[in-house]
Amino acid sequence: MRSFPPPVTDRRIRFAVVGCGRIATNHFNAIKQHEDRAELAAICDVDGRALDKAATETRATPFRSLPEMLKNSDADVVVLTTPSGLHPEQVIEVAASGRHAMTEKPMATRWHDGQRMVKACDDANVRLFVVKQNRRNATLQLLKKAVEDGRFGRIFMVNINVFWTRPQDYYDSAAWRGTWEFDGGALMNQASHYVDLLEWLIGPIESLQAYTATLARDIEVEDTGVISVKWRSGALGSMNVTMLTYPKNLEGSITILGEKGTVRIGGVAVNEIQHWEFSEPRPEDQQIREANYATTSVYGFGHPLYYDNVIKVLRGEAEPETDGREGLKSLEVLIATYLSARDGRRVALPLDY
Repeated sequence: MRSFPPPVTDRRIRFAVVGCGRIATNHFNAIKQHEDRAELAAICDVDGRALDKAATETRATPFRSLPEMLKNSDADVVVLTTPSGLHPEQVIEVAASGRHAMTEKPMATRWHDGQRMVKACDDANVRLFVVKQNRRNATLQLLKKAVEDGRFGRIFMVNINVFWTRPQDYYDSAAWRGTWEFDGGALMNQASHYVDLLEWLIGPIESLQAYTATLARDIEVEDTGVISVKWRSGALGSMNVTMLTYPKNLEGSITILGEKGTVRIGGVAVNEIQHWEFSEPRPEDQQIREANYATTSVYGFGHPLYYDNVIKVLRGEAEPETDGREGLKSLEVLIATYLSARDGRRVALPLDY
């Protein structure tokens, strides 16, 4: 039984955010929404302009390096919104300082790095949280409950589409974007939360076969990929991903076909329940219209809900919904996908550890 630091019940949980780029704003806003129980104590970025801008907006104490911040701040949790390839060493450094760590997706770009992150936090008796905010979407919460309640009966087929666009100037905006070392491609970066749905919603995967391609962007990694999946339950499915949709983001969807139910959740980011039909209606089916939401952001609105769980965990009021081991599940599927595409073969899960 691991022994974590005692719950924080007499003050607000102090967060520090490392990396003040594109996604950091979602974290700043989420922490502010919980200002009765949480505060942004520090921010950190090696880019002076990004740091100055974030400091002006948040009024949090700024630091130019992670070691400096760990030495001079009193944060309880260090949130990493840095390039994915930096997460492993940064998590290990945070854990060594006795603080909890939270990483944006993907938790790492290599399988053994994800395992090292979990071990480092285990050894230091601190928490590792991996952000999976899409799980908190009202649409997906309804779908998860329907699956868990057995409303589909036996699930036969599952299809996930992520038809978005990322122009060349997106990748050119930072040297780390579109690289194997720090970013990963369309599947690992942009569609990571959708890869997570394969296991979280449907269950353990038996095997997969994948193809990836770099069709139009000048990058190291893939801009397009497809995966064929067989689950241990016998269900079959596929995932189709591209960042080349013209002229803008079109669809982020999941369709589940079962013996007693059919559901399709679409929109630009699984934000619209477009078909919801089961052999046995239930009262909660009336909630589907309320669950739909308009969005201009493919990130969805799940960060505040994710933070609510993290805060409750650190106050001793809940168990983590997505910890390091839960994060490893989708990383394992991603690594299996890249192995399959590279070697031209079916890859069985779990991977050899």
